[in-house]
Amino acid sequence: MLQANLHRRVVVTGVGAVTPIGQNVADYWQSLCAGKSGIGPVTGIGEEVPIGIAASITGFDPTSRFSKWLRDKTIMHSSRYCWLAAAAADEAMAQAGLSFPLEAPERVACIIGSAAGGHIAVEIAGRDRFLAGKRAVHPMLLPRIVSSSAAAHIGIEYGIKGPTFALCSAGASAAHAIGLGFDHVRRGIADVAIVGGADSTVTYSALLACDALHFLSPDGCFPFAKRHNGTVLAEAAGVLILEAESHARARGARALAEMRGFGMATGSDGMFGVDTEVTEHVMREALDDAGLDAADIAYVNAHGDGIVRDDVSETEALKAVFGSHANALSISSTKSMHGHALGGAAAIEAIACIKSIEDGIIPPTIALDDPDPRCDLDYTAMQPRTRQVNHAMCNNLAICGMATSLIFETAQA
Repeated sequence: MLQANLHRRVVVTGVGAVTPIGQNVADYWQSLCAGKSGIGPVTGIGEEVPIGIAASITGFDPTSRFSKWLRDKTIMHSSRYCWLAAAAADEAMAQAGLSFPLEAPERVACIIGSAAGGHIAVEIAGRDRFLAGKRAVHPMLLPRIVSSSAAAHIGIEYGIKGPTFALCSAGASAAHAIGLGFDHVRRGIADVAIVGGADSTVTYSALLACDALHFLSPDGCFPFAKRHNGTVLAEAAGVLILEAESHARARGARALAEMRGFGMATGSDGMFGVDTEVTEHVMREALDDAGLDAADIAYVNAHGDGIVRDDVSETEALKAVFGSHANALSISSTKSMHGHALGGAAAIEAIACIKSIEDGIIPPTIALDDPDPRCDLDYTAMQPRTRQVNHAMCNNLAICGMATSLIFETAQA
């Protein structure tokens, strides 16, 4: 990562989320603190699947969510992952209180990560054409499919003229989008960055593909527990508004938190894991980028996907980076409640970090009644805990050996 011209402080002025346990940030955070699980039976796919559980969003109504959208006339014809991203962006923009039309639209960036983009639209098109016997596919199929569509829809609605694009890096997609937006703002490329990620892949083919790699659990998501035997596929979207602190102050906006550091690296001996040393490296890089010591971190939202090798490797990496302070950390995996949302995961988990800083609550790792003895840190088992959190770290790993780490801190008055 380039280190030139780092000088502007970057704050978070808005957040938005659509998840299996809450379709706005308030409901999502309340569910996290209550230890509510969004994992349940897969419905609506139409074929028998080998893994019959997922974390789906039920009752999402795009008609009501986009009834006040004025500029983007095609959002209702888009793919589900775009709907989720757009709804999260709408909530985040409203909280940020940015006025429209934007005063300097060329100074606003929009970067939305997604592992699969409009994957669900491809499956629907195949069913329509070859199983239902329809003579044509939907005329919006191409923009429904491409991963840049979510960023484009948001950009159109808000009149954004700055860098607007997508990032794809599997489960690290949203973290890379947030990190790149962070760099855009602190280096003066943009004053505001709308960043995050979204995925909607609870589909027949996605379940088959993940099960073929033995990634999925038939029972649930049990990070760091003796019974951890895979992850649970989920859908979700999360969006953060990152803003230059001086820009936010000039317009009287309230900062929810300050973003301080970002680390990213790649390394594995295969396609499907991340080396422990790489996970160590990104956490150290994020701390160095933030100018913080390991002892400054109070809370880590762990990757914690329930896959045995990932849970054990992340535990080893945390011990290596934090040393004796590792035993004083509060750590949790919120995936135990909302599942693994792939390209949306890092965004909703970063929001959990920001809310933890705001409210002084550590969300729990549920179903951790019997820990794996190799995962012997404080993973906030079963129940939430109150604790002052001045600095929080969010870790996300991905296939192809990609690792990321984000750091947020209490906003300065």
